[in-house]
Amino acid sequence: MSAPVIRPITADDLPAIVRINDAAYPAVPITGADEMQRLIDHAAYAVAVDAAGDVVGFLLAMEPGRDYDSENYRWFAERSESFLYVDRIVLDPSLRGQGVGRRLYEAVFDRARLAGFGEVDCEVNVEPPNPGSLAFHARMGFEEVGRQSTKGGQFVVSLLAAPVD
Repeated sequence: MSAPVIRPITADDLPAIVRINDAAYPAVPITGADEMQRLIDHAAYAVAVDAAGDVVGFLLAMEPGRDYDSENYRWFAERSESFLYVDRIVLDPSLRGQGVGRRLYEAVFDRARLAGFGEVDCEVNVEPPNPGSLAFHARMGFEEVGRQSTKGGQFVVSLLAAPVD
């Protein structure tokens, strides 16, 4: 596999993004193609991770003020108007430990800094547990600012924020 490249999402990427997303369940919800396209359309920052011509990951981030019906996004929107919300980041397991997640988050922090936002926000499942993601986010400077039950009680998430320096 060649070194992963971060690039904007294109229309041709949708099938691979849906496949990668759904393979990561329950860390992220199963998402059909139409719903995934709506998420991409809402995103202020949407990138694919490309290795050797194949999409092997993606990240979607939302700015404040979007008409986006996500319980977690709404929680952050009620708390602040100065954030970039990472709705989801999903990488093929073969990329673990290669620094790709860190590169994606560094790009999000750069985007938030340029837009003048004060923090980057996200959530990570604690029920069902996702300890690897919690540890990664802690290393990136995220701290828990709340918790909530979502999807009618199917999930409990840790709501995380990290300051943009």
